[in-house]
Amino acid sequence: MRTTGDTRARILTAATELFRRQGYAATGMKQIVAEAGAPYGSAYHFFPGGKAQLGEEVIRTSGAAYLDLIAQLFPEPGPRADPALATAEAFTAAAVTLRELDYADPCPVATIALEVASTNETLRGAAAEVFDSWIDGLAAYYYSCGIARPAARDIATSVIGLLEGAFMLGRTARSPQPVLAAATAAAAVVRAMRAPSTEA
Repeated sequence: MRTTGDTRARILTAATELFRRQGYAATGMKQIVAEAGAPYGSAYHFFPGGKAQLGEEVIRTSGAAYLDLIAQLFPEPGPRADPALATAEAFTAAAVTLRELDYADPCPVATIALEVASTNETLRGAAAEVFDSWIDGLAAYYYSCGIARPAARDIATSVIGLLEGAFMLGRTARSPQPVLAAATAAAAVVRAMRAPSTEA
Protein backbone atom coordinates (compact mmCIF):
# COMPACT_ATOMS: atom_id res chain seq x y z
CA MET A 1 0.00 0.00 0.00
CA ARG A 2 1.40 3.37 -1.01
CA THR A 3 1.60 6.10 1.61
CA THR A 4 1.25 9.85 1.19
CA GLY A 5 5.02 10.03 1.71
CA ASP A 6 5.51 7.73 -1.25
CA THR A 7 3.30 9.92 -3.42
CA ARG A 8 5.15 13.09 -2.46
CA ALA A 9 8.51 11.42 -3.08
CA ARG A 10 7.36 10.15 -6.48
CA ILE A 11 6.22 13.62 -7.50
CA LEU A 12 9.54 15.11 -6.40
CA THR A 13 11.52 12.40 -8.21
CA ALA A 14 9.49 12.83 -11.40
CA ALA A 15 9.92 16.61 -11.29
CA THR A 16 13.66 16.28 -10.74
CA GLU A 17 14.06 13.97 -13.73
CA LEU A 18 11.84 16.05 -16.03
CA PHE A 19 13.46 19.35 -15.07
CA ARG A 20 16.86 17.76 -15.63
CA ARG A 21 15.94 16.33 -19.04
CA GLN A 22 13.77 19.02 -20.58
CA GLY A 23 14.03 22.08 -18.39
CA TYR A 24 11.78 23.94 -15.98
CA ALA A 25 9.72 26.00 -18.41
CA ALA A 26 8.98 23.07 -20.71
CA THR A 27 7.68 20.89 -17.88
CA GLY A 28 4.10 21.19 -16.69
CA MET A 29 2.45 19.92 -13.54
CA LYS A 30 0.22 17.54 -15.52
CA GLN A 31 3.27 15.88 -17.03
CA ILE A 32 4.93 15.63 -13.61
CA VAL A 33 1.99 13.89 -11.94
CA ALA A 34 1.52 11.60 -14.94
CA GLU A 35 5.19 10.60 -14.74
CA ALA A 36 4.80 10.07 -10.99
CA GLY A 37 1.62 8.02 -11.41
CA ALA A 38 -0.15 10.33 -8.97
CA PRO A 39 -3.55 12.06 -8.99
CA TYR A 40 -3.37 15.59 -10.37
CA GLY A 41 -4.69 17.18 -7.19
CA SER A 42 -1.99 15.52 -5.10
CA ALA A 43 0.66 17.80 -6.57
CA TYR A 44 -1.05 20.86 -5.11
CA HIS A 45 -1.79 19.02 -1.87
CA PHE A 46 1.92 18.42 -1.27
CA PHE A 47 3.14 21.55 -3.06
CA PRO A 48 0.45 24.23 -2.58
CA GLY A 49 2.79 26.81 -4.13
CA GLY A 50 2.59 24.91 -7.42
CA LYS A 51 5.46 24.42 -9.80
CA ALA A 52 7.54 27.20 -8.25
CA GLN A 53 7.50 25.50 -4.85
CA LEU A 54 8.23 22.15 -6.45
CA GLY A 55 11.09 23.70 -8.42
CA GLU A 56 12.61 25.16 -5.27
CA GLU A 57 12.45 21.80 -3.52
CA VAL A 58 14.03 20.06 -6.53
CA ILE A 59 16.88 22.58 -6.41
CA ARG A 60 17.48 22.15 -2.69
CA THR A 61 17.07 18.36 -2.63
CA SER A 62 19.30 17.85 -5.67
CA GLY A 63 21.80 20.34 -4.30
CA ALA A 64 22.11 18.38 -1.07
CA ALA A 65 22.54 15.13 -3.00
CA TYR A 66 25.33 16.60 -5.12
CA LEU A 67 26.98 18.01 -1.99
CA ASP A 68 27.06 14.45 -0.62
CA LEU A 69 28.61 13.35 -3.91
CA ILE A 70 31.36 15.94 -3.52
CA ALA A 71 32.13 14.47 -0.11
CA GLN A 72 32.38 11.01 -1.68
CA LEU A 73 34.59 12.14 -4.56
CA PHE A 74 36.84 14.24 -2.33
CA PRO A 75 37.27 12.25 0.91
CA GLU A 76 39.25 13.42 3.91
CA PRO A 77 42.86 13.70 2.70
CA GLY A 78 45.62 11.54 4.07
CA PRO A 79 49.29 12.46 4.30
CA ARG A 80 49.82 11.70 0.61
CA ALA A 81 46.63 13.33 -0.67
CA ASP A 82 46.83 14.73 -4.19
CA PRO A 83 43.95 17.21 -4.64
CA ALA A 84 44.86 17.81 -8.29
CA LEU A 85 44.57 14.09 -9.06
CA ALA A 86 41.32 13.83 -7.06
CA THR A 87 39.91 16.73 -9.07
CA ALA A 88 40.87 15.16 -12.39
CA GLU A 89 39.35 11.83 -11.34
CA ALA A 90 36.10 13.56 -10.35
CA PHE A 91 35.87 15.15 -13.82
CA THR A 92 36.61 11.80 -15.47
CA ALA A 93 33.76 10.23 -13.49
CA ALA A 94 31.51 13.11 -14.54
CA ALA A 95 32.38 12.49 -18.21
CA VAL A 96 31.31 8.86 -17.81
CA THR A 97 28.03 9.97 -16.21
CA LEU A 98 27.35 12.42 -19.03
CA ARG A 99 27.84 9.68 -21.63
CA GLU A 100 25.68 7.23 -19.69
CA LEU A 101 22.87 9.81 -19.57
CA ASP A 102 23.08 10.14 -23.38
CA TYR A 103 24.18 13.76 -22.97
CA ALA A 104 21.13 14.92 -21.08
CA ASP A 105 21.96 17.50 -18.43
CA PRO A 106 23.11 15.55 -15.36
CA CYS A 107 22.38 18.50 -13.06
CA PRO A 108 18.81 19.78 -12.57
CA VAL A 109 20.13 22.66 -10.47
CA ALA A 110 22.12 24.09 -13.37
CA THR A 111 19.28 23.49 -15.83
CA ILE A 112 16.79 25.42 -13.71
CA ALA A 113 19.29 28.13 -12.74
CA LEU A 114 20.06 28.97 -16.38
CA GLU A 115 16.36 29.38 -17.13
CA VAL A 116 15.23 31.39 -14.12
CA ALA A 117 18.22 33.50 -13.04
CA SER A 118 16.64 36.63 -14.52
CA THR A 119 12.96 35.81 -14.06
CA ASN A 120 12.32 34.07 -10.73
CA GLU A 121 14.07 35.47 -7.69
CA THR A 122 13.01 32.64 -5.38
CA LEU A 123 14.46 29.93 -7.61
CA ARG A 124 17.52 32.04 -8.43
CA GLY A 125 18.19 32.49 -4.73
CA ALA A 126 17.77 28.77 -4.03
CA ALA A 127 20.18 27.89 -6.84
CA ALA A 128 22.70 30.47 -5.62
CA GLU A 129 22.60 28.98 -2.12
CA VAL A 130 23.13 25.49 -3.53
CA PHE A 131 26.10 26.56 -5.64
CA ASP A 132 27.58 28.33 -2.60
CA SER A 133 27.23 25.13 -0.57
CA TRP A 134 29.08 23.18 -3.26
CA ILE A 135 31.85 25.76 -3.37
CA ASP A 136 32.10 25.78 0.42
CA GLY A 137 32.28 21.98 0.54
CA LEU A 138 34.96 21.76 -2.12
CA ALA A 139 36.90 24.69 -0.66
CA ALA A 140 36.97 22.91 2.70
CA TYR A 141 38.54 19.90 1.00
CA TYR A 142 41.22 21.99 -0.72
CA TYR A 143 41.95 23.82 2.53
CA SER A 144 42.38 20.51 4.33
CA CYS A 145 44.92 19.58 1.64
CA GLY A 146 47.10 22.55 2.58
CA ILE A 147 45.81 25.27 0.26
CA ALA A 148 45.36 28.66 1.93
CA ARG A 149 41.71 29.43 2.70
CA PRO A 150 41.12 32.35 0.27
CA ALA A 151 42.83 30.47 -2.56
CA ALA A 152 40.90 27.30 -1.70
CA ARG A 153 37.58 29.07 -2.26
CA ASP A 154 38.81 30.64 -5.51
CA ILE A 155 39.91 27.21 -6.74
CA ALA A 156 36.62 25.62 -5.74
CA THR A 157 34.68 28.34 -7.58
CA SER A 158 36.82 27.82 -10.68
CA VAL A 159 36.45 24.04 -10.56
CA ILE A 160 32.66 24.16 -10.23
CA GLY A 161 32.51 26.70 -13.06
CA LEU A 162 34.73 24.54 -15.27
CA LEU A 163 32.58 21.48 -14.63
CA GLU A 164 29.25 23.17 -15.32
CA GLY A 165 30.61 24.82 -18.47
CA ALA A 166 32.11 21.55 -19.64
CA PHE A 167 28.76 19.82 -19.17
CA MET A 168 27.13 22.39 -21.44
CA LEU A 169 29.79 21.96 -24.14
CA GLY A 170 29.65 18.18 -23.82
CA ARG A 171 25.88 18.14 -24.19
CA THR A 172 25.93 20.27 -27.33
CA ALA A 173 28.82 18.30 -28.86
CA ARG A 174 27.38 14.98 -27.64
CA SER A 175 30.85 14.09 -26.52
CA PRO A 176 32.61 13.61 -23.17
CA GLN A 177 35.71 15.30 -24.57
CA PRO A 178 34.97 18.81 -23.20
CA VAL A 179 34.64 17.37 -19.69
CA LEU A 180 37.87 15.39 -20.09
CA ALA A 181 39.65 18.50 -21.37
CA ALA A 182 38.31 20.47 -18.41
CA ALA A 183 39.66 17.75 -16.12
CA THR A 184 43.19 18.59 -17.23
CA ALA A 185 42.58 22.33 -16.79
CA ALA A 186 40.99 21.92 -13.36
CA ALA A 187 43.84 19.75 -12.14
CA ALA A 188 46.33 22.32 -13.39
CA VAL A 189 44.56 25.10 -11.49
CA VAL A 190 44.69 23.08 -8.28
CA ARG A 191 48.32 22.09 -8.80
CA ALA A 192 49.39 25.68 -9.49
CA MET A 193 47.71 27.06 -6.39
CA ARG A 194 48.63 24.36 -3.91
CA ALA A 195 50.82 25.70 -1.13
CA PRO A 196 51.09 25.04 2.61
CA SER A 197 48.46 26.98 4.52
CA THR A 198 49.76 29.53 7.02
CA GLU A 199 46.43 29.70 8.87
CA ALA A 200 45.86 27.90 12.13
